Parts: sequence; C-alpha cells; structure tokens
Amino acid sequence: MNNDIASLQRILRQYRTIAVVGLSAEWHRPSFFAAKYMQEHGYRIVPVNPRYAASGTAILGETCYATLADIPFAVDMVDVFRKTEDVLPIAQQAIDIGAKCLWQQLGVNNLEADALARAAGLDSVTNRCVKIEHARLMGGLNWAGVNTGVISAKRPG
Repeated sequence: MNNDIASLQRILRQYRTIAVVGLSAEWHRPSFFAAKYMQEHGYRIVPVNPRYAASGTAILGETCYATLADIPFAVDMVDVFRKTEDVLPIAQQAIDIGAKCLWQQLGVNNLEADALARAAGLDSVTNRCVKIEHARLMGGLNWAGVNTGVISAKRPG
C-alpha cells in the first residue's frame, strides 16, 4: 500500500489523468464533489459509469465511458467509488489498460485488489479520499479546513 505521506504526495504530483469509476452526475454525491475538486486543481477527470455512458451523458464536461477498456487514451490513476467487493475486477482492468495507480476511495479497502495492483507494479492506495488527501498534502485546505464554495462571506451576484 502507498498510504504514507511521501507516496501520496508523489502520486498526486505525477498522475494527472484520473479515471473515476462510479462517478455520479449528481452534484451532491461524494464522487462528483471529489472529481470536481480535482478537476478544478488541474487534473483531467475521465468518468466511468455504464449508466451515464449508455445515455450519452457527459459529467463535468467530459465524455463518460462504460468501462476502463473503452477509454481511448492513457489513464494514470483509476479512482474507485464502488463497494469493496466490486474492486478486484476493476483492479485487473486498471492493470490491463496500463494505469499507474489504483486508488480505492474512503471506506473502500479490497486487500486482494491492492495486492494484485502492487504485484503488477502499480501504486495502490486504499481507504483514502483523493480530494481530502490532495487538500491535506498539496495545500488545498483553507482556514476553515474545507473550501467548498458553498458557504461564503461574499454576496451572490
């Protein structure tokens, strides 16, 4: 596992194209919130969700793909917003497409998928939120701790 601070910083600096498996188009879902944050910090977000791909729905202005194998360009990181028991085949797909990192989101901790990814030479992060780790380690936290843009002292208009 690459859950130590130095590894997380290296991963966040090096891997700039992130396929988000399970990304929702609903703004209030954690996957959307995290992906939007990363996109706003210069990362390319690649939505992977068969539900939205089938309907041709773009998420965060990006084409949504049904599977990792459908993505026609290189992906650095596969960020997984799925249940722990769903991660193993996603890890294999990440290896198959040549991803460099498998990132299992907060609450997702498939140790078999982690071992598979590491054995194939991928960096692997488990049970961590990419948004939280970026904010914590790369200077994205403001004085209040979270810069959501939802609460502001500025008047709208």
